[in-house]
Amino acid sequence: MDIRSLSSSHRHPQDAPYVHKVGLPPKQKLFSEFKATVKETFFADDPLRPFKDQPRSKMFILGLQAIFPIFEWGRSYNLAKFRGDLIAGLTIASLCIPQDIGYAKLANLDPQYGLYSSFVPPLIYAFMGSSRDIAIGPVAVVSLLLGTLLQNEINDPVGNAAEYRRLAFTATFFAGITQVTLGFFRLGFLIDFLSHAAIVGFMGGAAITIALQQLKGFLGIKKFTKKTDIVSVMHSVFASAHHGWNWQTIVIGVSFLSFLLVAKYIGKKNKKFFWVPAIGPLISVILSTFFVYITRADKQGVQIVKHIDQGINPSSVDQIFFNGGYLLKGVRIGIVAGMVALTEAIAIGRTFAAMKDYQLDGNKEMVALGTMNIVGSMTSCYVATGSFSRSAVNYMAGCQTAVSNIVMAMVVFLTLKFLTPLFKYTPNAILAAIIISAVIGLIDFDAAYLIWKIDKFDFVACMGAFFGVVFVSVEIGLLIAVSISFAKILLQVTRPRTAILGNLPRTTVYRNILQYPEAAKVPGVLIVRVDSAIYFSNSNYIKERILRWLIDEDELVNKSGQTKIQFLIVELSRKLFSAESSFLSTS
Repeated sequence: MDIRSLSSSHRHPQDAPYVHKVGLPPKQKLFSEFKATVKETFFADDPLRPFKDQPRSKMFILGLQAIFPIFEWGRSYNLAKFRGDLIAGLTIASLCIPQDIGYAKLANLDPQYGLYSSFVPPLIYAFMGSSRDIAIGPVAVVSLLLGTLLQNEINDPVGNAAEYRRLAFTATFFAGITQVTLGFFRLGFLIDFLSHAAIVGFMGGAAITIALQQLKGFLGIKKFTKKTDIVSVMHSVFASAHHGWNWQTIVIGVSFLSFLLVAKYIGKKNKKFFWVPAIGPLISVILSTFFVYITRADKQGVQIVKHIDQGINPSSVDQIFFNGGYLLKGVRIGIVAGMVALTEAIAIGRTFAAMKDYQLDGNKEMVALGTMNIVGSMTSCYVATGSFSRSAVNYMAGCQTAVSNIVMAMVVFLTLKFLTPLFKYTPNAILAAIIISAVIGLIDFDAAYLIWKIDKFDFVACMGAFFGVVFVSVEIGLLIAVSISFAKILLQVTRPRTAILGNLPRTTVYRNILQYPEAAKVPGVLIVRVDSAIYFSNSNYIKERILRWLIDEDELVNKSGQTKIQFLIVELSRKLFSAESSFLSTS
């Protein structure tokens, strides 16, 4: 096939057109071609390359390092790195302990289960994870999602506490299985189908839903709706305004929420004071607990945490449903919670890896996160993942490696072993204030505004996920986010963008005439750029779109008396295209 190539960016006007001979690729056997396609699709990074031509002893060491990266970076670990990890670990521990107690309540579990989930999973991740900065533990969005989905199956988490816990552990187990499966079979690209715009909307809606749920503890309301939509929550709040609110609880909540927000503002304005918002929650818990204890405010209607079981994680292997009616429910809840947890953790890990300029292996991360949740489900933990607020504090505190997670886990261990009785008089209002101050950061107005400026369809996806969470439920909001993300992918594949290119004055560069008003069309030549690969699903659309450009240009030429279109150039440089693009030769 001979194609006459008119280069728009490299050839000078005085040069004559030149001809390229396009050769056919060498023929391959069916199995070889299939094998190459599978390898390129799922194993583009060639994970077995380091093992080639290595002795068995070396292969064993490399395999051990691939599964447990700590054996690779641990060889260069030193006292200076430990100093940074120790400070970071102690800092995030002071933040995670009060948060964990509050997040457990979001999942409708007893407070100790939040602490359990910040002990075992971080230890597993420290050995298997490849991120240096991510801080592991329960997070607000996953806790709310898990609590909502579990409550849909077991309406009374208090009356049926044992069954509820068992279903939570079952969901955690299958969340881990989902994550390990995605990582082992190199299917991590599936989480990329949830667009950034949908995630921004979902997180923002979840943050508002979480904050509204905290009004129960913040206002001291005893009878509160089990629904999460804003209409039901606000109706429940105002219905109890005359007899259900407790003014002592409100004073505690408002006072310490103000303190936490001021601490957060100080840390944001001056990065040197990053530790102020980090230790703010722990200081709030200590002060509020002491205040309630000396004033016996619990006798005046202030709701307190009461009892937290002392001791480390008990085994829960025998509590996981491996048969019966709850098995499939646990699988379904686990898949949803596992995917959301995975999306959040990978996004956080990639963010900080880019900031520190190191490579994050997404598939290894999935295996590490899945393994820690599988082990966690057997040690009385619920779904854990990377926390953005704690990871940010971990990063700013100067963490060097995942040892900061080990330090944090050891502090949680000491808390579980010796300090849990001290939380008896901690008011629920302070836990509500801590959660509200934490989730405010999930509402990203700047990102939403940027999405609006760049792509209106993306903004629709963002708002669809947001309103779905706020006005209906978390799972409906997630479903809307996924649906719109898939719809956008299909739309972009089947209806790719096309643009007419014009020449920038005094250059050989050609650009979109809508984005560059100074770009001038070449008389008698229509240059069209297709901003997508060409497939069977969009080839006919592209042909019709180009023909429409030609008709429009002809009408414009007839009206203005300009040179008629004699040549059509379709710009496909750096584009991949399939056999369906053969229509171009006949157009």
